[in-house]
Amino acid sequence: MTEQHRRPVASYETYGEAERAVDHLSDHGFPVERVAIIGQDVRLVEQVIGRMDYGRAALHGAASGALPGVLIGWLFGLVNWLDPVVSVLLLALYGLIFGAIVGALFGMLLDALQGGRRDFASLRSMQPSRYEVVVDEAVADEAVRLIGALQTTGGGPTRT
Repeated sequence: MTEQHRRPVASYETYGEAERAVDHLSDHGFPVERVAIIGQDVRLVEQVIGRMDYGRAALHGAASGALPGVLIGWLFGLVNWLDPVVSVLLLALYGLIFGAIVGALFGMLLDALQGGRRDFASLRSMQPSRYEVVVDEAVADEAVRLIGALQTTGGGPTRT
């Protein structure tokens, strides 16, 4: 299978605008399997959400340890053939408790080992500065025509 050459037909500041353009193409019978939305000029954004102390580190650790604990307990409960329902639920509960405790201790230990270097909690995300709608070269002219019609209704691209 040979790779099709693609051509940008529109560029938008938000994903919603690019999505609207592709939806417009779809509404007009355009072969949308030949379309892609590509985020350009991606940057890493780290949003600080609060201070990190031992309590918050323990809470984050407990939350991240509880789920694996439940899953491991549930799996061990499945191998008990005599009374599997009670065994599964009981071992899943024990796994939740044990996982939360171990996770909390591990979270506090990691926070203590950092020695105050990173006393904050944050969320990281990747954010493109613009979104390009690209289509296969063979159908690009039709896409430009249809997106041009969308532009006259007030939702067009920032540049073509």
